[in-house]
Amino acid sequence: MDNRNSLWREVDSLRERFIALSDRVWGMPEVCYTEERSCAEHVAELTAQGFRVTRNVADIPTAVIGEAGEGGPVIGFMGEYDALPGLSQQAGAASHIPIEPNGHGHGCGHNLLGSAALLAATAVKNWLSATGTPGRVRYYGCPAEEGGAAKAFMVRAGAFKDADVAISWHPHNFWEVTPPLSLANTRADFVFTGRAAHAAAHPHLGRSALDAVELMSVGVNYMREHMPSDARVHYALLDTGGIAPNVVQAHARVRYSIRAIDLPGMLELVERVRKIAEGAALMTETKMEMRIISAVSNILGNAPLENLMQGVLEDLGPPHFDDADRTYAEAIRKTLSAQDIATAWAAIGQPDSGAALADFTVPATAVRKPMIGSTDIGDVSWVVPTVQAHAPTVAIGTAFHTWQVVAQGKSPAAHKAMVQVAKAMAAAGVAALTDPELLAAVKADHAARTKATPYVCPIPAGVDPPLTMSRG
Repeated sequence: MDNRNSLWREVDSLRERFIALSDRVWGMPEVCYTEERSCAEHVAELTAQGFRVTRNVADIPTAVIGEAGEGGPVIGFMGEYDALPGLSQQAGAASHIPIEPNGHGHGCGHNLLGSAALLAATAVKNWLSATGTPGRVRYYGCPAEEGGAAKAFMVRAGAFKDADVAISWHPHNFWEVTPPLSLANTRADFVFTGRAAHAAAHPHLGRSALDAVELMSVGVNYMREHMPSDARVHYALLDTGGIAPNVVQAHARVRYSIRAIDLPGMLELVERVRKIAEGAALMTETKMEMRIISAVSNILGNAPLENLMQGVLEDLGPPHFDDADRTYAEAIRKTLSAQDIATAWAAIGQPDSGAALADFTVPATAVRKPMIGSTDIGDVSWVVPTVQAHAPTVAIGTAFHTWQVVAQGKSPAAHKAMVQVAKAMAAAGVAALTDPELLAAVKADHAARTKATPYVCPIPAGVDPPLTMSRG
């Protein structure tokens, strides 16, 4: 029985309510682990829709689970609602107009992400109730995806242990199944402690922590020639020891993000960076402390789920954009470089058609050159069969973590893509709930992939969720 038309009508009946939720969250951008108001908006909607709500998941105040239904398989929809610092931007503009200097903004579209996931979960909940079908649907409200690894902490706490399938999506340039590729990632602070002294009168008595940070940077830069080409290492200075050049800096702190294509490669690279930090401390006669902040695994694919999602996306088709949508997208594209646009098309292995918005489905056979980042969905995928979709919420060529994404976050085109992908997720969820053979194939694929390498949480024991990490 094809349940999709009734599901899609249910999504359409709820669309305005969830578009409003997305817009409210866009208007209250909150960064890593500070999403109190955004989480409260999702909790209020879960309560209004009749979900059973669990708060403070994994001892994270802004993590929440809503559940509905009884018996049967458990299908989880993962939503996010954290923003990024420094990306404040007026909605609907085609030039950089910050609302608040140095303010936050939804530069990765998570206001849309969480709302669409909750819309899909609500549609499936209502369908289960209307049809009397056994099964449970869950909405996972997940904070701090941008570097905080909240889902990894939630996995470690057992929040996903009895889920059968996990489904999510991400705002993007195109309508496609998300390639199951991501980099394992560790964020760690390296804290150096030296000895203060008068830099002119008694420099020989000082031991500079800032020198240690700089020498560490030099060492990591030399290491880059001798690490895998798909690995990445980035850093940010959090504490330079003060503003007085005539005082030898007795303290300094630098945060590193260390990425590799898989968990073993990432752990090896973390150890190499740690040795460089120790060497910098030895050279400067300072003390070094390494503090793990967060860590995530690479994503594990699932062929049956990806095939299911591909079929749904093809049958449903991309969002239906109008001339006004394309006009605004063209205005945004004038702010982009030719390289921005070429990079987007290369990621899906397709020639540039000149389209401002994606009005086609990326074929499963596309030879891609994907842009690979890191996500805490990776850890979920190791314990639950997981699939994601991309939906075209932005003009083709828009790079994420930019003001252009924030500007488009409340646009009619973004709303259309958000609703369309909710339909796709809902259809995939009901298929997994109602097709025992499909679910068996999904689980068999997952078991085969994890047999040789069982999941090990990349977050060391004793490391708690970094609830204060956004304070620096």
